Amino acid sequence: MISKEQIAEDYKVIQDEICAGLEALDGVAKFEEELWEREGGGGGRTRVLQNGNVLEKGGVNFSAVHGELPEAVKKAFKADQDDFFATGVSIVMHPNHPMVPIIHMNIRYFEMPAAEGVEPVRWFGGGIDVTPHYVFEDDARFFHNHLKSVCDQFNPEFYPKFKTWADDYFFIKHRDETRGIGGIFYDRLKAEDSISWEQIFEFSKAVGRSFLPIYTELVNRNRHKSFTEAEQQWQYLRRSRYAEFNLVYDAGTKFGLETNGRIESILMSLPPTAKWLYDYKPEPGSAEEHTLSLLKKGVDWV
Repeated sequence: MISKEQIAEDYKVIQDEICAGLEALDGVAKFEEELWEREGGGGGRTRVLQNGNVLEKGGVNFSAVHGELPEAVKKAFKADQDDFFATGVSIVMHPNHPMVPIIHMNIRYFEMPAAEGVEPVRWFGGGIDVTPHYVFEDDARFFHNHLKSVCDQFNPEFYPKFKTWADDYFFIKHRDETRGIGGIFYDRLKAEDSISWEQIFEFSKAVGRSFLPIYTELVNRNRHKSFTEAEQQWQYLRRSRYAEFNLVYDAGTKFGLETNGRIESILMSLPPTAKWLYDYKPEPGSAEEHTLSLLKKGVDWV
């Protein structure tokens, strides 16, 4: 059976691959790395780039933390054990161009060692989703078809199941709109008769390695398009919705805060600039209105 140490090491390799690829994609920005230790056990590598050619702010973070699980998290997980280990890679990219989308990816592993008379807890989670400031339907189809091809290599039921899960998870309830065009999301994925721990781990890594080809394509399709000041302001407004979701609903943010994680790494996902306009209504028939019309659950992109 794969060890938690092997999972963490492979995740670090994926972090390295993605950082190198993003620097090449941007052409200007370079990652700054900060190594940190968590009080209570473990630590990580926070890598952030800023003020690039197309990437205004982004982070590719790796962490491997352990220790005693806080009481609030134990209750949420319905766990009896105290000790835990968690490792993962988390990415958010905020471009400076309103025609280039925000992207988020996360792969993670969690375990609690077996206590006497209690089964060990082990599972994988993760996903990847895109939040366009403007929804381009060809881009959305490319994105979802790529994800489907990754999922289908492991289980044909994964894509429809995890796509629906993403629609439900990345939903801003108080706005009655999805955060973006979704993607895939899965949590507490365990070995079953149809799939082994090794296959789930390979799936996790495949999701992680889907990030670069997906985002490289989406950036290069749109980075040279012209845009207006009004379209930039719309970008800032869409960023505010992203911030609202991450601060109100995101489970990873809550887990990081409740386990005494590094605050700069946890809030790395927030955009550098966002705006909240009072009771904004897009012009009828505009590209902004069209985008809002597609921020719904259940849109079939494949």
